[in-house]
Amino acid sequence: MSPAPSPHVPARPSDPALLRRVALSGLLGTVIEYYDFLLYGTMAALVFGELFFPASDPTVGTVAAFGTLAAGYVARPLGGAVFGHFGDRLGRKSMLVLTMALMGVASVLIGLLPAYGTIGVAAPVLLVLFRVVQGIAIGGEWAGATLMVVEHADPRRRGLWSGVMQMGSPIGFLLSSVAVTFASLLPRASFLSWGWRVPFLFSAVLLGIGLYVRVSITESPLFRRAAQERDADEAPGVPLAQVLRRPRNLVLACAVGIGPFALTALISTFMLTYATAIGYATSEVMTGLLFTSVAGLVSIPLFSALSDRVGRRAVVMGGAAGVVLLAFPVYALVDARSPALLILGMVLGQVVQSAMYAPLGPLLSEMFGTRVRYTGASLGYQLAALIGGGFTPMFAGSLLSASDAPRSAPLAVLAVVCGLVTALAVWRTAETRGRDLSAEDPAAPAAQQPRTRPASRGAEA
Repeated sequence: MSPAPSPHVPARPSDPALLRRVALSGLLGTVIEYYDFLLYGTMAALVFGELFFPASDPTVGTVAAFGTLAAGYVARPLGGAVFGHFGDRLGRKSMLVLTMALMGVASVLIGLLPAYGTIGVAAPVLLVLFRVVQGIAIGGEWAGATLMVVEHADPRRRGLWSGVMQMGSPIGFLLSSVAVTFASLLPRASFLSWGWRVPFLFSAVLLGIGLYVRVSITESPLFRRAAQERDADEAPGVPLAQVLRRPRNLVLACAVGIGPFALTALISTFMLTYATAIGYATSEVMTGLLFTSVAGLVSIPLFSALSDRVGRRAVVMGGAAGVVLLAFPVYALVDARSPALLILGMVLGQVVQSAMYAPLGPLLSEMFGTRVRYTGASLGYQLAALIGGGFTPMFAGSLLSASDAPRSAPLAVLAVVCGLVTALAVWRTAETRGRDLSAEDPAAPAAQQPRTRPASRGAEA
């Protein structure tokens, strides 16, 4: 039986239509952010090394292209800190409009950027700059969209509604995969000269739709209440300083997310590089990516809803165990050099990734109080993205280039290690399902939390 919601939190949203609009806004925002961000990762594997780092050895050029990919991940915690600060001080909605605009504009500018052969060294410099802007934007987007949904939702269904919003990640990746697939059907010369730009320019269409929906939603009711209850004479603290004063939850939030982000990098961004190196055609790998997107589209809402019933910890722990058990079998399927087995391996990887990823929205939101929730949840998530997703392709590329022939064993070991990090972190994290988000510190010791059953074994306050 789930913990009873606090009397300070309404059992049901006051306006179901408003909740649906908020969820749709979060979904569209996540679609746009991940379409743009993951599109860059795919193009980094396909063309950026050749177009923007032409003086390099092909392998080194790929590593350099993934280095610009990492630059976006490095910028994500910065975006989380900046937008988290103003989101906790000024409100969630205004920050979300700004993050969406930044991401869309940066992506369109990448699509218009001349290559190295036209403007020289300015090309890779501007590419990194636009990638950093993307990273800053997505650093503020995820937490803001998640909090808008979670803080509007019925406490007993936060996972379900968060899952609706997080479907934007596989939808965004599906759209980016479809766009790249169609663009890559062009002759190689056309693809390199202008075809790769079309998916980036399409971001302008998505941006217009997303902004139209986003400006129609209302501010989070919990944020409004916290702002009204704040003493007029009380000096507003710095949210980041308050989070760092008690860093345990931030460290755990970061560590829990490392496994899912690392696995995403290995089965999506880096799979193009590895699979084509062992003999697969690019079109075969892109087909596999389409199937993984569909698998995520189905599994993320299911695991999110399941976390409302069995708890966040159980679902994440199940996914982490799946990574440890399936990492080597998944790469064995990929190494079989069969397109069907490649797809099967990638789908299996996506399912266990979804189990770890799907509960992160409500889990991280429930770990921090309202006045610091945007900052805490955003920084935890984005630091995990930096460590697990930003550096994994670089490590994997270095491992691949260090051997004479491509070998999957080091990649499987990397996945297992990251899965173990997530497992250890979630084991050390208290169950958060059903917590009162209106409390000043929802992660307070167990004696201060409304419960109807004992905490899970191994959980800590």
